[in-house]
Order: sequence, then structure tokens, then C-alpha cells
Amino acid sequence: MGPIDYVVVEFPGNRMTGEGFPLLVDLVDRGIIRILDLMFIRKEEDGTVTALEIADLTGDGKLDLTVFEGARSGLLGQDDLEEAAAAVKPGNSAGLLIYENVWAAPFAAALRRGGGQLVASGRLSVQDVLASLEAAEAAS
Repeated sequence: MGPIDYVVVEFPGNRMTGEGFPLLVDLVDRGIIRILDLMFIRKEEDGTVTALEIADLTGDGKLDLTVFEGARSGLLGQDDLEEAAAAVKPGNSAGLLIYENVWAAPFAAALRRGGGQLVASGRLSVQDVLASLEAAEAAS
């Protein structure tokens, strides 16, 4: 199995355009990632949080994202939804995605067979990287 990551993506004003979904499906189709869990939440102005069904995000009764139906491994619990909701501003909604980096599984297995052990992991924020690159460019 490859490394497992999660992301929480906030949509201000509950406006999800769906523009990223075809790209997410493409990543799955090409075997780059495997979706383990995908859930959506809405945080009301009073702080109340509700989980949204993947099939009908707009509430209009039409199936919007049937391709993602069944994307539930059981890894996400109520505590995870509450933690994700804490990062979301009232009046907004968010998607919570847990995925396996399938592309890394053979590399990780080879490292384990060679006796390697993961001792640290992390992610750099895009904003920090861009700021550092801009600062380096300005200094040169």
C-alpha cells in the first residue's frame, strides 16, 4: 500500500463548481491515487455541521457525483468530521478526501524490503513555496 493522505478543501459560500472532479476521476483512472473516503460537510452560520450525501450535493434531488458513490472505507469517523469542520468557516462547505498514493506503493515496498523505515513525513504549503521562490528571485 502507498502512503495515505487527506485534504480538506473549503468552498466559500457553499459554492462547489465541480470543476476539479473530472481531474480527480482522471487521477483514479490512471492509477495515481485510490480514493478511500470522500465526504462533504456544510457548516451553517450558527456552527451546526451536517454531512452531505455525495450523490446530491446541491440538494436539488438530482444525482451529481454518482461516480464517487461508495467511496467509504470506514476510516472516517464522527471525530474526523468534527476536526475537519473546525477548519471550515461558518457559511461554507468542504470536501474531505482520504486517498492512497498508489504511484508510491512499489517504491515504498522496495524501501521496506531494503530495511528502510519512514521516520518523518510532511508537506510544504504551495503558498510557502511560492513566497520562498519569489523572495529568492527578488534577491538575485
